[in-house]
Amino acid sequence: MKWSGHLDGWLFTLLLFVGAGAIGYLGTRYAHVADWTANGRVSLSPQSRAVLSKLDGPVEIVSYASPQGDLRAQVAGFLQRYRQAKPDLALRFVDPQQDPARMRELGIAVDGELILHYRGHEQRLTELSEASVTNALERLIRGNDRIVAFVTGDGERLPGGQGKPDMGTLMGQLAQSGLRAVPLSFAQAAAVPQGTDLVVLASPTVALPAGAVQALVAYVQDGGNLLWLRDPADGDLGLDPLAKALGVQVLPGVLVDGSGAALGLADPRLLAVAQYPPNPITRGFQLATRFPQVAALARTGAGGWTATPLLRSSAQSWTEFHAIDSAHPSEIRYDDAAGEFKGPLDFGLSLDRLSPSPDKREQRAVVVGDGDFLSNAYLGTGGNRALGERIFNWLLGDDALVDLPRQGVPDRVLRIDQAELNLVSLGFMLVLPLLLLAIGGLIAWRRRRA
Repeated sequence: MKWSGHLDGWLFTLLLFVGAGAIGYLGTRYAHVADWTANGRVSLSPQSRAVLSKLDGPVEIVSYASPQGDLRAQVAGFLQRYRQAKPDLALRFVDPQQDPARMRELGIAVDGELILHYRGHEQRLTELSEASVTNALERLIRGNDRIVAFVTGDGERLPGGQGKPDMGTLMGQLAQSGLRAVPLSFAQAAAVPQGTDLVVLASPTVALPAGAVQALVAYVQDGGNLLWLRDPADGDLGLDPLAKALGVQVLPGVLVDGSGAALGLADPRLLAVAQYPPNPITRGFQLATRFPQVAALARTGAGGWTATPLLRSSAQSWTEFHAIDSAHPSEIRYDDAAGEFKGPLDFGLSLDRLSPSPDKREQRAVVVGDGDFLSNAYLGTGGNRALGERIFNWLLGDDALVDLPRQGVPDRVLRIDQAELNLVSLGFMLVLPLLLLAIGGLIAWRRRRA
């Protein structure tokens, strides 16, 4: 019995060492990482992983970092997350002190600067962060920066403006992924410059000169891509030739939707959209979007375009022809006698056709009966920003970037109004101390009784 007990002890010890050795061996061969933070904030975001999945070839990253210190270890450790998601992403280090002349030739001025190479294109980075690396990879997917020309001079929304009606916030974000917004004034140019990838006509407020309209029509007829944001209050701006060239008709009145009351929207002119018609731009898109004032659109079939509905109102909507009292906007009724159009109605269309230009395969255009949804004032509402990015990427032909996820960490920002802040302050400064005193008094009272 005594020897049996010793034998059991030795066997247990032997099995313990064998198990530990097996775990150690398996640990060198296999790795498993679990990230339990919101949206996996300490690992690659879904957007970064989606971008990596669009890179269908090897990527080389060259880090010009000195071997002294721990800079190389930091770079390698940071990029390891990318290399785990994309095994053919290679990292190579170069000592910038070995060949200073070559570094000056390459323009390397910062220790640790990165150059990313993919299919003959390169991007340079001096900042090591997930946002900068992922944006650089997006630019590599595009191949070259895209030139987006915004028509200016007629009260349009400004691509770099910071006012509420302007589009500076959206274009600033798109610039990080390779879009470059430039102004286009037909007072200085008689035509759209060569090399323009996309023209944006964003809600002009005054009538365009006849020459500007002719230049836009010629641009479309020659195969140029166009985004036209058209607000219902624009009125007659002399853009009928452009609408005819696109095979689109803007319906009169303001599109209102009675179903918004169920969502807590007091103004029926504010349209909330959560479901979208089948469209390559909104494929897999599940975010709700809002549109402050909308003009309905109709298709005429002219120009050989294939028109696909992009945005559509509900069956409870109609085009309101009468003036709406801003103090009581809900006091409106559908008037069939006035010729108002009953919903559902399209207010966003994507258009495509075989390009008339021999240099391009396909021509694309998007017409939306509202420009506010991409403005600085409404860009942060629901999925407006994500929808805007999808529209731009589709128009530029960057289909691989259309369905990239755009979702941040949900618990990074605490949104709280003044009343809630006062309630929290009262709880911490008064209720919680009184509660602790009451608990302490109860404990002391019970100890004295015992």
